[in-house]
Amino acid sequence: MDTYYNPADLAKFADIGRQAPEAARKFFDYYNHVFAEGALTEREKALIALAVAHAVQCPYCIDAYTKTCLEKGSNAEEMTEALHVAVAIRGGASLVHGVQMQTIAGQLSL
Repeated sequence: MDTYYNPADLAKFADIGRQAPEAARKFFDYYNHVFAEGALTEREKALIALAVAHAVQCPYCIDAYTKTCLEKGSNAEEMTEALHVAVAIRGGASLVHGVQMQTIAGQLSL
């Protein structure tokens, strides 16, 4: 194995329900419902999923949603823009927690 995450494991995802089939069925029913066409297109949802996959740093999801985005008609420019949205939100979330650090440092420095 060349990486910690084995890309072949993604194809085994459905097997996760072997020991808990009812819970898995409920998850996959929900998952399929969420990604169905609705107020957002399947393409838009795939771009959101790709951005979230980067934010939560899931290599399996990054692989899967890169492929899905391409299949749904997105291009590299759109996917990269979605990635940058995730980076901006993730970075901003880290920075805003700096306010907590400043507050505690200020209290302890008194």
